[in-house]
Amino acid sequence: MTEIVKAPAAKIKPKVERPRLHKVILLNDDYTPREFVVVVLKAEFNVGEDQAYNIMMTAHQKGACVVAVYTKDIAESKATRATDFAQSKGYPLMFTTEPEE
Repeated sequence: MTEIVKAPAAKIKPKVERPRLHKVILLNDDYTPREFVVVVLKAEFNVGEDQAYNIMMTAHQKGACVVAVYTKDIAESKATRATDFAQSKGYPLMFTTEPEE
């Protein structure tokens, strides 16, 4: 009689991927005061005065500027809150998100 020897089963490790990151983008408009944009950036994105000013100026000069990079849920939440706050004050300031490449 022959004996059947079974090899130990290979352990399969599940592939864990990091969540895809998304950029929060500030879009320039010609109506929202610069000072207000800086206030929103400081409040919602926890950046300092100088960094908020630089982000605002880059968006002003180039039409848009990446503010920060977060996971999708956080990016969308921050962009929505910042846009809604600006609109509640009567300004057309807009933030959007897109996947990071």
